[in-house]
Amino acid sequence: MAATLSELTGDYVLDPAHTRIGFVARHAMVTKVHGSFHDFEGTAHLDGSDPARSTARVTIRAGSIDTGVEQRDQHLRTNDFLDVPNHPDITFTTTAVEPTGKTDFRVTGDLTIKDTTRPVSIDFEYTGNAVDPSGNLRVGLEGSVAINRKDFGVTWNAALEGGGVLVGDKVVLEFDISAIRQNA
Repeated sequence: MAATLSELTGDYVLDPAHTRIGFVARHAMVTKVHGSFHDFEGTAHLDGSDPARSTARVTIRAGSIDTGVEQRDQHLRTNDFLDVPNHPDITFTTTAVEPTGKTDFRVTGDLTIKDTTRPVSIDFEYTGNAVDPSGNLRVGLEGSVAINRKDFGVTWNAALEGGGVLVGDKVVLEFDISAIRQNA
């Protein structure tokens, strides 16, 4: 039986086996490259009665970036992009949560990439909840936000012969979240 929002109040952890943190960026002005991060952890406190009192924190290991092409992934780990040796983590910490509809929420927080912190607002849709076969209460959320990578010090690019650049400035961050309640 599905719980109501107020019944979902509690502390949660992201389930990395059933959560995807991904991104999409324009390549060579003609196509999109999709990728994701495989190593991350996150916690949240959901307040179903007063969503504004909800909080979350996510830490992503930048070195776990995966676009399906190892040579590209190695380049993304260098100082040209994420500079993983000097900045191993990407973090997000909420500063505000506001309902924008019956099952929609705007989560605002501080996103830090390469030691540059900027506020971002991510629109999330609550996709439901269920008790899994192990008896865990799970909640689902989906969201995305477009950021300008240059705002975070990720500025490398290469000019194309016919005009334009190799890597677009806009990066869409995508979140498909399954979180498990830790307390009743």
